[in-house]
Amino acid sequence: MDMKSQIKLVVVDDMEAHRRRLERIIAECPDMKVVASSKSGYEAVLDAAMHQPDIVLMDIEMEDAMAGITAAKQIHEKLPHIKIIVLTVHKDDNIIFAAFQSGIMDYVLKTAPKEEIVEAIRSAYQDRSPIRPMIAQKIRSEFQRVKKTEQSLLYVIQIISELTPSELQVLKLLCENKPRKKIAEERSVEAETIKKQIGSILKKFQMDNIASVVSSVNELNIFEILKKL
Repeated sequence: MDMKSQIKLVVVDDMEAHRRRLERIIAECPDMKVVASSKSGYEAVLDAAMHQPDIVLMDIEMEDAMAGITAAKQIHEKLPHIKIIVLTVHKDDNIIFAAFQSGIMDYVLKTAPKEEIVEAIRSAYQDRSPIRPMIAQKIRSEFQRVKKTEQSLLYVIQIISELTPSELQVLKLLCENKPRKKIAEERSVEAETIKKQIGSILKKFQMDNIASVVSSVNELNIFEILKKL
């Protein structure tokens, strides 16, 4: 194998046993070569700059919980030609999405068989990044969640637009967990007036109890959104 055509890799993990395993896997492949081994996100950025590898195999949790993602972001910004594959134990949705937002090419679990790791390296080198079943499922779930949230948001904002200014103010105070008596005092009205306004709010929302309305409005951060408009 021509040394120039070998895939150059930097291996990043704070645990020596994991680095050694990856080094052994790569050593078995004549088309690959480890050019540096890093123990932290900070070292990873330096080694990437110094050795200019084709690919960085990046752990996530090292000197801090998101060290690998921070390092991946810095490498991607400064050296966009370097492909980054995250190798981690984490399956958490937020971490996976944060990793892809940092510019990584692939996300592989450390428990994956060596054949999968080798294939991930070769695919990334050839600019191919398969969406693995685990990632695909999480992306589908996220799209469904976003779609549902968008629909709920539009629906709630439409109802909010139908409230009178007084009803809107009462709803806002309810969303701030203020009791009805306190709302009546602040609004300088009778408790019966607040009761009627709440009844009108429930009718417009087509809900049976005000706690459900408050929960929906707070969950969607409606008043925070309205503040920015």
